[in-house]
Amino acid sequence: MRRIQRGDLVNIDVSAERDGYYSDTGASFIVPPVMPDVHRLCEDGERAAWEGIRQVRTGQRFSDIGRAIGTFARKNGYSLIRDLASHGVRRSLHEYPEALATWNNPADKRVMREGMVFTIEPFLSLGAWQTVQGGDGWTLYAMPPKPVVQFEHTLVATRQGPVVLALRDGAFAGGGIA
Repeated sequence: MRRIQRGDLVNIDVSAERDGYYSDTGASFIVPPVMPDVHRLCEDGERAAWEGIRQVRTGQRFSDIGRAIGTFARKNGYSLIRDLASHGVRRSLHEYPEALATWNNPADKRVMREGMVFTIEPFLSLGAWQTVQGGDGWTLYAMPPKPVVQFEHTLVATRQGPVVLALRDGAFAGGGIA
């Protein structure tokens, strides 16, 4: 066990089930004191997620989500963890569509269908590209060792755009999407 220390970057990822349906959400937080570059990373991590969420609409390609997030990351000087991805969620925590890239992946030709439920959860970093698992079988560490944030929302694709199923108080609503 490790105690959270001042200046730590903490990610809380919560899954819930009700009546056989699942949802998944997460957010990253900084324990003060806050370093300016990590503070900016946290703010931009949530913005990156909303860049992807704005791409959600019946008939759109899933690759549009990764393209938008990847463009945001590159433009703002960040990297994206590439061994963790968004995923479908409904009757189980991870189901079709699996492995939804939050980076540009033009090879993914899958298209969003009306009523599809999935997460968008980019892992934005100050230089890491992948993870390694810690000795407890649960904790992941960024490689190279750089700060990483994750903001995750479960949503439904509709013809009118995304319906976000869980939105915490104070979350950036990305221009009116809620």
